[in-house]
Amino acid sequence: MSDRLDWDKDGADWPNRATSRFVTAGELRWHVQIMGDGPVLLLLHGAGSSTHSWRDLAPLLARRFTIVAPDLPGHGFTQAPRPRDMSTDGMAKAVSSLVAALDVDPTYAAGHSAGAAILCRMRLERAIEPRLLFSLNGALLPFDGFAGRVFSPLAKMMFKNTLIPAPRLFAWLASDRSSVERTLRNVGAHLDRRGVEFYARLFRNAGHVGATLGMMAHWDLKSLRRDLPRLDSHLVLVATEDDRAIPVRDAHAAAGLVPGSRKIILRRGGHLLHEERPEEAFDLIVAAIEQYQAGSASLAPSVFPPAPPARHVGGVGKSARGQKNPHPAPPQAGQGGAQCEDQAKAGQEVQQEAPAAGPPVQKKKRRLARHQDQDQIGEAPARK
Repeated sequence: MSDRLDWDKDGADWPNRATSRFVTAGELRWHVQIMGDGPVLLLLHGAGSSTHSWRDLAPLLARRFTIVAPDLPGHGFTQAPRPRDMSTDGMAKAVSSLVAALDVDPTYAAGHSAGAAILCRMRLERAIEPRLLFSLNGALLPFDGFAGRVFSPLAKMMFKNTLIPAPRLFAWLASDRSSVERTLRNVGAHLDRRGVEFYARLFRNAGHVGATLGMMAHWDLKSLRRDLPRLDSHLVLVATEDDRAIPVRDAHAAAGLVPGSRKIILRRGGHLLHEERPEEAFDLIVAAIEQYQAGSASLAPSVFPPAPPARHVGGVGKSARGQKNPHPAPPQAGQGGAQCEDQAKAGQEVQQEAPAAGPPVQKKKRRLARHQDQDQIGEAPARK
C-alpha cells in the first residue's frame, strides 16, 4: 500500500490529464490543471477531494475563463506539507505561493467546502483580489454542538496515533467499494460509477487519507468567522438543502456576517452538487458573473427554482441548443428586484446592495510562469 499516488499508474486515466502540469512553489511540488482562455477563475476543491472534483465543470467554465485548479497540499498528486502547515492559514499561504509562482491574478474564485474557507482567508490576507468569490457548500463556520466537541479532537487523535495508523486503516477499509459509496451517501452525494471510482482511488491511498485527517485535525474556523465581516470581495454563497455535511443555516449565518453577500439556496443537491450537476453549477456561476458585470440591482433569488436555468453558451439569453431561454434572466438595474421565496420571509423582495456598476472587467494579460518541471504537460514530475 503506497503512501503517495503514482501519476503514471493512478493518474493514467485522470480527468483532463492533458491539462495537468507539475509546479514547484513554496517548497511543495504541486499538481495543477490549467485550461481555457479569458479571465482567470481559481478553483479549490474541498478536504479529501482533488482536481477530479472539477472533471466535468472545469471544461464548461474553460469556454469563458482560464481555469486554474490545483490539488491541495497532500491531496491527490500534490506533495504533503509539514503537519503544522495543514491549518486554514497554512493552506491559504501554500496556495498563495502557487498563485504567485504561476503569476496569475484571479478575477474570480470558487471553492467547494473547505476550499471556500481557504479562498476567504487568502482574500483576507490580500493574497488574491477576486471580483466575485463563490462558496459552494462552503465550510466557513465552526461545527456546532456535538460535532464541534467531537469532530476535531477525534481527527487529531487519529492523526497522531502511531500505535494504530489511521490513514492505513482507512485506506484498507476503502478497498471495499461499498464503504466508499456509503461515505459519499452520508454527505448526501449521489455520484455515477466513474465519480465513485475516483474517490475510491483516493481513499485507498494512505498518503491522501493522512493529509485529509491532518487537515481536519488542524482546522480552526473560529478565527475565520471572526474575520469574515472584513471580507471585501462579493461573496456568493451557494448551498443545497440536501447537503448532509454543511447545513443550509451556515450559509444564512455567513451571509449575515459578510456585507454585500448573497445566497443561492438550491432545493435539490447534496454536498457535491458541482459533481452531480455540473451544468447547473456552470449556469449559476456564469449568471452571477454576468449580473455582477451588468451591475444588477437584484442579483439572484435566494431560493433557486427547481428547474435548472438554460445554459449560457453562445450568448446570453440562449439555451444550450440555441433556443429561447425558458427561464428569463433576473431583472437588471433599475428594473426592480427579483421576487423570491426566502426561508425567512416567503414571497418578500430580496433587498441586496448592488455592486458598483461599471464597464466589463478588463483583465491585464498575465503569463503563466513556466517552470523546469512544467515543460511536459500531463507528464509525471521527475523522481528524485
